[in-house]
Amino acid sequence: MALKIATVVGARPQFIKAATVSRAIGNHFSDQLNEVLIHTGQHFDKNMSDVFFEEMMIPAPQYNLAISGGEHGQMTGQMMVEIEKILLSENPDCVLVYGDTNSTLAGALCAAKQHIPVAHVEAGLRSFNKKMPEEINRVLTDHISDILFCPTEHSVQNLRNENITKHVYNIGDVMFDAALFYAEQGQSKSNILSSLSLEQKNFILVTLHRAENTDDIERMKQVVAALETINQDVQVVLPLHPRTKKMLEKYDLLQKISNITIDPVSYFDMIILEKSAKLILTDSGGVQKEAFFHKVPCVTIRDETEWLETTQTGWNVLVPAQKEEIISAVKSAKPGQEGHAPYGDGAASNIIAEKVIEILG
Repeated sequence: MALKIATVVGARPQFIKAATVSRAIGNHFSDQLNEVLIHTGQHFDKNMSDVFFEEMMIPAPQYNLAISGGEHGQMTGQMMVEIEKILLSENPDCVLVYGDTNSTLAGALCAAKQHIPVAHVEAGLRSFNKKMPEEINRVLTDHISDILFCPTEHSVQNLRNENITKHVYNIGDVMFDAALFYAEQGQSKSNILSSLSLEQKNFILVTLHRAENTDDIERMKQVVAALETINQDVQVVLPLHPRTKKMLEKYDLLQKISNITIDPVSYFDMIILEKSAKLILTDSGGVQKEAFFHKVPCVTIRDETEWLETTQTGWNVLVPAQKEEIISAVKSAKPGQEGHAPYGDGAASNIIAEKVIEILG
């Protein structure tokens, strides 16, 4: 009899990660695993239409809770109420959660309280910055998880430091699986370069959404001033996150960089922009890694990173949100060391399915 897995996701990046595991289950383990997909609706994304699921070859969720907005406690609590009902009805053998969102924590808490084993993908990541909601979510999730799938050796060591050693596996990064799979597809599915009149390796891609930057007017002023200056030398492209746009408008800064901003783009368009950029400037954890996967130099506007491998190999540089330091880092950025594979070999998704079957079967 097949094991039943309930997968809880709430944001587009989580769907892309979960899709790699769903694909592995469908291709290799369909007689041993049956997956139920629960979408909390945490991040409303107009791009997550039926076309998104079809193009990305992602199974449509059986449940969509449509819970978004509100403060952290309110959102997490509402998710728990609805997820609990589903778990009582579905009675899965395991709940699979990804990353560090409120959806991650809500799914893990509901499962733990019902004594359903929790498997956490991207376990062991630490920024050691307790001001980040994501840090709270990932620490709590790790400490109530039964199976911990780590993307790197650093994450394994972080768990060891917290006395978590049972059923801990360094499997590599599912985002690397996704990057390999979708990069090839993106070549035929995206015309973003021609539509924006961009030349290969002759523009800088910027992403900006993290609250520590967007919610601080002084930091945003510094970042905007840096982008204005950088754009004088090389074309800058900034797909504008809705919350970032809202804060830029609030601070009366949007008009200063309106010539470099574009609407949010699809995942395929984003991959092509990342692969084709001369350099990536970001505050996103996922984009840091994707820059590393595609071997594009990256400058990250943060004080710390969970992805130490990107900085240790020289592909990524951390800078504070200060105009001159950002400009200087962008000017001096260069390719890092070659030949390193800290995120596995692109087979993490298969290992997740195999381990769940091995441990729970």
